[in-house]
Amino acid sequence: MRPSRVSQGKIRSNLAGPLPEGCAKLVRVTQLATLPVGRERFVIRRATAGDIAAIVALLCDDELGAGREDMPAAGLAPYRSAFDAVEADPRQMLLVVTAGDGSVAATMQLTFIAGLSRRGALRAQIEAVRVSRRHRGHGLGEAMIAWAVAEARRRGCALVQLTSDKQREGAHRFYARLGFTASHEGFKLQL
Repeated sequence: MRPSRVSQGKIRSNLAGPLPEGCAKLVRVTQLATLPVGRERFVIRRATAGDIAAIVALLCDDELGAGREDMPAAGLAPYRSAFDAVEADPRQMLLVVTAGDGSVAATMQLTFIAGLSRRGALRAQIEAVRVSRRHRGHGLGEAMIAWAVAEARRRGCALVQLTSDKQREGAHRFYARLGFTASHEGFKLQL
């Protein structure tokens, strides 16, 4: 088995372990890591309520997302409710990546799932990975996934998993290049 490029990334993390009691609020507004990509340095941090509009804009900025998201008609209220639920759940990380000018360049969500399978293994689920058009194709997505894998390892996860819509063939090639394998067939039921 060849080593994945994801495991070889160079990322400066600002988290060395569990934080002291009372510091959780501070972490929500400070950077988690610096992602060097080419000549630029990006900051990955937890999203704040002030980032919701930028995140939704990223979700809308592709063919599939444009059909699922409806920011102008629905407003931000349903997204704010979802943000509050994610923010309240310690097993969730809604993240943004900011460029040097402070603008939101990318987003992703990590969920840490405890389970009995695989001998009680903890797994990380990566979802909603979006990089702004301006920053695509320069290595930011790869740096984000490398950080997510490193964070999963830091938390003791035995497995990192993600799903990608069958229509996203470019994304499938991207994840395969990073060492992910298409090992399962996913199913969804719209409710």
